[in-house]
Amino acid sequence: MSDFYQNGSVATLHNLGQRSIEDLEAELKSFAEHKPMGLVLPSLYSELQTEALEGIVQELKHVDYLEQIVIGLDRADEAEYRHALQYFGRLPQDHRVLWNDGPRLREIDKMLDSMNLAPSQPGKGRNVWFCFGYALACKRAKAIALHDCDIKTYNRSLLARLIYPIANPNFNYEFSKGYYCRVADDKLNGRVCRLLVTPLIRSLKKVCKGHDEFLDYLDSFRYALAGEFAMSAQVLNDIRIPSDWGLEIGVLSEMKRNYSVNHICQVDVADIYDHKHQDLSAEDKAKGLSKMSIDIAKSLFRKLAIEGQIFNEETFRTVKATYYRIALDMVKRYAADSALNGLTYDNHAEGSSVEMFAENIMSAGAEYMENTTETPFMPSWNRVVSAFPDILERLKTAVEEDTKEFSSK
Repeated sequence: MSDFYQNGSVATLHNLGQRSIEDLEAELKSFAEHKPMGLVLPSLYSELQTEALEGIVQELKHVDYLEQIVIGLDRADEAEYRHALQYFGRLPQDHRVLWNDGPRLREIDKMLDSMNLAPSQPGKGRNVWFCFGYALACKRAKAIALHDCDIKTYNRSLLARLIYPIANPNFNYEFSKGYYCRVADDKLNGRVCRLLVTPLIRSLKKVCKGHDEFLDYLDSFRYALAGEFAMSAQVLNDIRIPSDWGLEIGVLSEMKRNYSVNHICQVDVADIYDHKHQDLSAEDKAKGLSKMSIDIAKSLFRKLAIEGQIFNEETFRTVKATYYRIALDMVKRYAADSALNGLTYDNHAEGSSVEMFAENIMSAGAEYMENTTETPFMPSWNRVVSAFPDILERLKTAVEEDTKEFSSK
């Protein structure tokens, strides 16, 4: 059972353990009459071979309040796309699979690239961006949730709790962020959030001049890197999606830029949560959690620079030193928390992670200083439509033609 504490500037909606999933879904079904709901699932083809996605599909088969499901499929050839159409064909809801590597969507990407409006690199961000464009083109859902396809402990209550704050007509929330406890296999997970993001935010609060509302805002989120969020459809028009590992932080930044915090909330969506884990990759800064930590740090530096903070080499050295002290204090806290709850805790491994993250803060600072004009955000769909007024209709047509051509036997 969760606590009921309200911390920071963002409203926290807890799981107080009193409501059944059947009751929650019945209310969502009544909301759907006036506010249709959709779900976006960004997926790699390789995830179709996993038990995690199979479990998600089996759970979604019982969700009757969804108007639409949009699946973004990455790294798939023609045969694999055909298989994906069959795989997701079990879903009873109206659904479409976007073949991101197919010739029709590639042609659209090429057209956008001619005006420097195409996503700069492949990955989850690009996948989500095209899915959002398709959802806008369809105009069917007014509340849209998104979650990953690698959740091993998935239960449909996660989706219900995530989208409820947006679907409820009596609420004024435009964006909800999921959070949960990252404990699995008798140990604490979520190293990047626990040992990088939180101590880095708090070190920046110490180092940056003046009171920074943005850092207070980020520090309000209990799990800033959660890949689960929901939003009103109107948000999709203006939001810019980062293309690197800074996706989650970037989305939170965009919401703070476009909306008052009164329209933003976080919601407890799961008692347990586990997904596919990335390697630490301490020896290779271009992979795994090492690359993720650099991208996240850079996204924070860029946002603070936009807010007027001045960074130089000495600043980054101070941030690193402050971070290191705060992060080591966090290691002690998590060790005590684990001991109390009978969890396994590896002090050496946690300390090694902190050391790598500290070095990567300096690497992120150096990369930022070398290219201060870098723009990892993809353009908003409003901007794209202004350049290509019929782009959404073209995108919708491409997806429908792919579906018609390749779903036939």
